[in-house]
Amino acid sequence: MKILKDILYKVAIESVTGSTDIAIHKIDFDSRKIEENDLFVAIRGSLSDGHDFIEKAIQLGATAIICDTLPEKLEKGITYIKVQDTNAALAFMAANFFENPSEKLKLVGVTGTNGKTTIASLLFQLFENAGFKVGLLSTVKIMVDKIEYKATHTTPDSITINYYLNEMVKAGVTHCFMEVSSHGIHQKRTEALHFVGGIFTNLSHDHLDYHPTFAEYRDVKKSFFDSLPKTAFALSNSDDKNGAVMLQNTVARKRTYALKTYADFKAIILESQMSGLLLKVNENEVWVKLIGTFNAYNVLAIYGTAIELGMDSLEALRLLSDLESVSGRFQYIISESNITAIVDYAHTPDALENVLKTIEDVRTKNEQLITVVGCGGNRDKTKRPIMSKIATDLSDKAILTSDNPRNENPEVILDEMERGVEPQNYKKMLRITDRKQAIKTACQLAQPNDIILIAGKGHETYQEVNGVRHHFDDMETVKEILEQLGK
Repeated sequence: MKILKDILYKVAIESVTGSTDIAIHKIDFDSRKIEENDLFVAIRGSLSDGHDFIEKAIQLGATAIICDTLPEKLEKGITYIKVQDTNAALAFMAANFFENPSEKLKLVGVTGTNGKTTIASLLFQLFENAGFKVGLLSTVKIMVDKIEYKATHTTPDSITINYYLNEMVKAGVTHCFMEVSSHGIHQKRTEALHFVGGIFTNLSHDHLDYHPTFAEYRDVKKSFFDSLPKTAFALSNSDDKNGAVMLQNTVARKRTYALKTYADFKAIILESQMSGLLLKVNENEVWVKLIGTFNAYNVLAIYGTAIELGMDSLEALRLLSDLESVSGRFQYIISESNITAIVDYAHTPDALENVLKTIEDVRTKNEQLITVVGCGGNRDKTKRPIMSKIATDLSDKAILTSDNPRNENPEVILDEMERGVEPQNYKKMLRITDRKQAIKTACQLAQPNDIILIAGKGHETYQEVNGVRHHFDDMETVKEILEQLGK
């Protein structure tokens, strides 16, 4: 139980009707989960408006309501608090309810289009290997020291974030690494958190189903760095054309990393193989078990963050060499007949191009590269033809298939993808709607020494069709099929 007036600290309040000197059992924005003496926050979402469920929340036992528009009828004995922005109010109230756990550990946020999961997960791994108790909030999972929880969003809601941060504090966690999505920033989920650092990876075509323009998408990312305190660090990829933009107005300590341009943390790729990378990081050489140029950037971001958090540079390099790749991020197996199958989360044009170019760099050119790729339903439609163009341009064969169709007709998604295929590439393109059949076809076409790339879903263990999630794991599927075919 917490007293309402204490929970309201730093909330931009416009009016109060009723008493704020009442005990609150818990906070929720889902009216279905409201119980006796709860505080209900009316959030305006894309599918529904919480203001429509205020009456239901009161019937279920809510004694206080946070809203940006007061109901016409105010119930006796209920406290109504009108605020400027219910999303921002929720962020501050959640932080206050759990006694501001982000101030009791070192929280680092990772934002950008690609690389967030890899960087956050590998930072967790590196600091855990260094002997720290560590937390992780990522697309793949939530970790509270050694205990793993299922993740549902890249950046969870404010209540979930603060709940798990509080669990981390209780477990003695000293460092937490968190993916920060543009949705999460825009919806104020990170508003009341205290970050000791922020990392910018890169910016490319994504989420234009949510953000009306690329400029807004960029500016939302930038606002995260604008909000960092003077005591924090802001580490940005200076090879990305938007890297400098992220640092324009931040008062945090500005740091950069790069492969091509001058930076505080600079690397040169000395060797690039299927088994890893030999890098010269600043003045020292290090071998890492991560593959491709895009991972060289990730390594630099991790190294730079470790240094900014006070780790000795040689210790950081030693720990980098022990890092293992993240589930669904350039994860590969080699079959009995020497077919290499790679599963990668690449679901944006830039990420897909990076993975295909990485394969191009390490292959012998005596084998064929077969790419299986799809695009998700109810998401940014403009990237669909771009994805298929990249796949067919950079592969010997490309199979267009379903990703997570969600509530869209998968045939329509494939129609839109197919429009991006150049006429000269039609002969090397196949269209197979069923994802399992598409993977099976790729395995049937593959000969010894060939490479199969299965892109788009990575770590996901489900396929969402018409709002229902069915078990589906790309790596599990390709292993099973290759074994069945005796390859």
